[in-house]
Amino acid sequence: MGADLLKSEILAKVSEYYRVVHGAKEPFVPDQSRVPYAGRVFDEKEMVNLVDSSLEFWLTYGRYSAQFEQQLAAFLDVKHCSLVNSGSSANLLAFMALTSDKLGDRRIRRGDEVITVAAGFPTTVAPIVQYGAVPVFVDVEIPTYNVDVSQLAEALSDRTRAVMLAHTLGNPFDLAAVRDFCRQHHLWLIEDNCDALGSRYAGQLTGTFGDLGTSSFYPAHHMTLGEGGAVYTNDTTLSRVVNSMRDWGRDCWCPPGQDNTCGKRFSQQFGLLPTGFDHKYVYSHFGYNFKATDMQAAIGCAQLEKLPYFTKRRIENFRYLHELLAGLGASLILPAATPNSEPSWFGFAITVTEGAGFTRNELVAHLEANRIQTRPLFAGNVLLHPCFDALRDDPRASRVVGDLAKTNRIVRDTFWLGVYPGMTKEMLSYIARKTIKFVCAKGAAGQ
Repeated sequence: MGADLLKSEILAKVSEYYRVVHGAKEPFVPDQSRVPYAGRVFDEKEMVNLVDSSLEFWLTYGRYSAQFEQQLAAFLDVKHCSLVNSGSSANLLAFMALTSDKLGDRRIRRGDEVITVAAGFPTTVAPIVQYGAVPVFVDVEIPTYNVDVSQLAEALSDRTRAVMLAHTLGNPFDLAAVRDFCRQHHLWLIEDNCDALGSRYAGQLTGTFGDLGTSSFYPAHHMTLGEGGAVYTNDTTLSRVVNSMRDWGRDCWCPPGQDNTCGKRFSQQFGLLPTGFDHKYVYSHFGYNFKATDMQAAIGCAQLEKLPYFTKRRIENFRYLHELLAGLGASLILPAATPNSEPSWFGFAITVTEGAGFTRNELVAHLEANRIQTRPLFAGNVLLHPCFDALRDDPRASRVVGDLAKTNRIVRDTFWLGVYPGMTKEMLSYIARKTIKFVCAKGAAGQ
């Protein structure tokens, strides 16, 4: 039997295996089935691509990786996209790219300041701290859960070099105000788009407004590679720096398995090295190995085809749950989209009101007891976590604008529920019934 025929039979069996093992979905049974906050949504195409890539056994960056980068760049309408092994690595690379000496006087140096928020996921902030720059924390707004742009001017100093912000739970931050602020003061803008792939602001996809954008492809996110992430930009210099740092810091940009793309591999001189030293082993940055595998990229190519559908389902699920809970305004603050935005919602944030008659923890305990998964708004306030113990009392390590009152309220009063594409109306109705029953039992609804 020829290799092509054998491969066709294997892939056909993979499709059959999907239908037998994964194709039949368990019916949702109220009070018995679990309602997850997120999960993988896939069909036989992802599994066929995965096995197809494994049969090639290239393993590292290969044809699927190149295809995925090209297709994601085309979807976002950007020039450059770099596949990496996680969203956290994507954030680290995006930030570290701005420290490159190839950027001249605009590079970020240790001790420079970067404006961000404390209410979010820690790996938006971690690269700033790890490099030795200074995060400057401003507050957020409720119910958008995004940066309070009125505090940006107060956060500015003569050491400010960049703004690094995430679009919270898929809800775009005020990109018009933030981008204008960055342009006015010649600041870099990094969009952490890890929770917002497919969201739009003023009709344009988020992640494409700043100098650099990032995505995460962890299973909970808008699409998944299992693990994985991406950095994207329209700036060719930044793209080359990102790829250099992703690939050990090397100066050469030949893809794996290729040599001498530039035709000058043994005829150049770099640093203090002798002329003709092998360019493939010249290092222009202190870098990392953040590459994903080609098998992950193979899954991603199939997931990208589904991304418009995933976005549609997230929007529909959010609207349906919002309609069901709309009568609880006296007890619960429901999420609201930023003006001029079309979020591809990652989650449904809820803040318990001051006079609700119950606490966030009590409501969460009730939902969890009824097999409904909940999550806090990530770190809530990253400054309160043990990772900041050694930095909290050092005025040189970070700076805070105001008292972060709303950020601290989020720590106490806010949680979120899922709206991912695998959720059904039956699941969402069940969430609403259990929430309404609890709130009404406490006597606060409608007061």
